[in-house]
Amino acid sequence: MRMSRFFIDAPLALGVVALPEASAHYISRVLRLNQGAAVQLFDGSGMEFLGELIEVGKRQVSVNLHEQFAGQPEPQLQIHLGQGLSRGERMDWAIQKATELGVAQITPIISERCEVRLNDERADKRLAHWRQVAISACEQCGRSVIPVIHAPRPLPQWLPVQADLKLVLHPVAEPLSTHPSPGALAFLIGPEGGLSEDEVKQAMQAGFHPARLGPRVLRTETAPVVALSVAQQLWGDF
Repeated sequence: MRMSRFFIDAPLALGVVALPEASAHYISRVLRLNQGAAVQLFDGSGMEFLGELIEVGKRQVSVNLHEQFAGQPEPQLQIHLGQGLSRGERMDWAIQKATELGVAQITPIISERCEVRLNDERADKRLAHWRQVAISACEQCGRSVIPVIHAPRPLPQWLPVQADLKLVLHPVAEPLSTHPSPGALAFLIGPEGGLSEDEVKQAMQAGFHPARLGPRVLRTETAPVVALSVAQQLWGDF
């Protein structure tokens, strides 16, 4: 039986730990775990903790952490994904799968053909939601470090991103395999309507190289899954 594994948004250490209210509510009221249940916790530091629940109440859950060990190593290939901002579940899917595929950073990109408009309040709520999507993906896939989810940025502000290799997906270009192995990779993927030709030119002027994934045009939520998988196969830990 698989042990329950949870992210705790607070520093962890060996010994008895009272869990934050949100985590306590989820464990006690949603999952209905009982005293004595074995759990595995991580706090995003790269370390994992084994323990058992010693108190399960309506308002407080305590766990005795008795073992600490290094978690799953992060990929040596550091990937920063610039993902065109898209609607609802499509954006969630892109962030979830990018997290599972080992990205270090994700920045939602606001571009000309972006159909989503966020004011400051909505942007803050979406950012918190996307971080929770990434956390859930880490809990599922075994990652011990949560990728950084940046606030949405206009494309021109993101283009100066630093990386050994910067790629923008484009249907007319050389395949990814023609590029040398980088230590840090920036990937730009357009929104549902794609990037405009002017935006592609701006990216190229900022040091991005056009790259294609094949003869078919992929949806904005499919493209990061394929692109990151190919990159991890060529240069990463696949």
